[in-house]
Amino acid sequence: MKKRERLAIIHKWYPKAVTTIDSVNKIIDFVEYELDLEPKQVMLADSVCSDDVNSIQYPARAQEFLGPFKMGGLDGFPFTGLTGMGAFASHVPDEGAVFIYYGPHIGITKDGTIGEIHRIGQSKNSGCCGAAKGALGKLSNNQITAGNITELDYQMNTIEQILFNEKDRVLSAITPLFEATEVMYESIDRRINELVDKTNYNCKYVILVGAILINSDSDMGSFTEIRRFDVLDLNTKVRQSHLEYMNS
Repeated sequence: MKKRERLAIIHKWYPKAVTTIDSVNKIIDFVEYELDLEPKQVMLADSVCSDDVNSIQYPARAQEFLGPFKMGGLDGFPFTGLTGMGAFASHVPDEGAVFIYYGPHIGITKDGTIGEIHRIGQSKNSGCCGAAKGALGKLSNNQITAGNITELDYQMNTIEQILFNEKDRVLSAITPLFEATEVMYESIDRRINELVDKTNYNCKYVILVGAILINSDSDMGSFTEIRRFDVLDLNTKVRQSHLEYMNS
C-alpha cells in the first residue's frame, strides 16, 4: 500500500496526521536548523503508552537523540511524575535541550476500524489502546467509583478516574473511544506542562511535542497528529509555538 493510501485511511479520523517517521524527520530538521543543535545534544523523554507496539513502531531516527527516558505508563500518562522529570532534567547536556514527546495512542486498522490493530503473528485484531478501551467499558457499565485508586492497579485506576471525570462528554460522543482519547490527551498535556513548570533544567531549551500517536496494522506503521510544538528558551524565558511548522 502506498503512503498516500495509508494516510487517506488515517485522515478519516485524524486529518492532520503524518507518518511518525516524517514527524521525527521534521523535528530533527528543526533542531538542527532552527535551534542550531545536533540530535546528540538533545535528551529525549517520551510519555507514551508502554504497549509493545510503540516500541516496535518507534522510528529509528529517534535514536539519534539521547535517551529516551521513559516517563509514560498506560496510555501515555506521565506516571513517573516530578521525580522522573527531575531525573530526566539532570541528564541533559549543558548546552543542549530536552525534548519531551507525549500523548495517548489509539489504533486504526487498514480497513478504518478505530481502537484496533492487527499485530504481528496474530490471527485476529486486538485492542489499542487496550487500557483506554477497558476503562471505557467500565465507564459505560457504571463500574467506576469516584476516587477509587488502588495500589494493585494504580495506573489503570488513574485512567478510569480521568474518564470518569468526563463521563457525560465521553459517553455522549458519536465515537466514545475517540472522545476518550481526546480526554486523555488533554489530561496528559496538562500534567506534562505542570511538571515542566515545577522542574529546573540546566540547558538551553525545553521542546514540548504533544500528539495523538496512531498505531496501525503491522504493515501500515504508525502516524502522528501533532497538537502542540512549543519551544521554551530557558535564557529568555520566552515560550513560542511552532505548530504551524509541523503542520506545513
